[in-house]
Amino acid sequence: MTFAAEYLAQLTAFAATGPLPRVRALHLPPEPSGEDNKGEFCALELDDGSLGLSYVLLGDTLARLRKGADGFDLAGADPLEVARGYVDGQAIRKTLGFAAANALTRCLFDRAGYVPPDAGDSIGGIAPQRDDRIGMIGLFKPLLGRILESGARLTVVELKEELAGAADGYVVTLDADALLDCAKVVATGTLLLNDTLDRMLVNCRNARWFAMVGPSAGCLPDALFARRVTLLGGSWVIDRRGFVEALKAGEKRSECARKFAITKGWYPGMDALLRRLQ
Repeated sequence: MTFAAEYLAQLTAFAATGPLPRVRALHLPPEPSGEDNKGEFCALELDDGSLGLSYVLLGDTLARLRKGADGFDLAGADPLEVARGYVDGQAIRKTLGFAAANALTRCLFDRAGYVPPDAGDSIGGIAPQRDDRIGMIGLFKPLLGRILESGARLTVVELKEELAGAADGYVVTLDADALLDCAKVVATGTLLLNDTLDRMLVNCRNARWFAMVGPSAGCLPDALFARRVTLLGGSWVIDRRGFVEALKAGEKRSECARKFAITKGWYPGMDALLRRLQ
């Protein structure tokens, strides 16, 4: 079973515990500025204020969302039905489905009284050391500084051919086999949308630490932990209104959310969360 199918099955079990809030709105960013991840994520909001984020810069997804190309009308929709698009949809439906699934995750966490702990850093707890061989899946520039300052040897695996080559202190390659030599790997939540998760995890089988981080990494972690992901780090919104306004304006959202990090040893598990709702 794919991660998406497992994720939806878990949310279906959550839906069986009681009525779900409906979709209130979809919030879109302006055209991306290329700075600090502003303009890279949309937010789907539920009637209870739960927000779910999803990356929107794959292909022409953002442009089509802004134009309403698929004629979607989300206000008042059943979020679980929208989330099904993450499993069986493409492009916009998949993006919106992932956002809806992440919004339902926040709803579940709130109802169960689960608050994930603060992240100790912004790089997924990989604790880079001199001469470590570290892999990064997707060039995520905000993470580069801490890694390169440590003296670690960094290899970035990318899908974009124009990014390949030697850079200042690291190498960008299209060859995912380069991850086989990496003991620590950090990846962004984009893997959950571009259908590369399982393939990349195979190439990371020798890594003792695999962190998935980023604003859209707001999903249930159970199926990721089962796939040997070590840490899931995302954004925990603490000021919904401020966060939405900042996202729509393309402004920094750091004052409206905090970074969290969930590891298997400190996560109660989906079954335990559902029991809290009985």
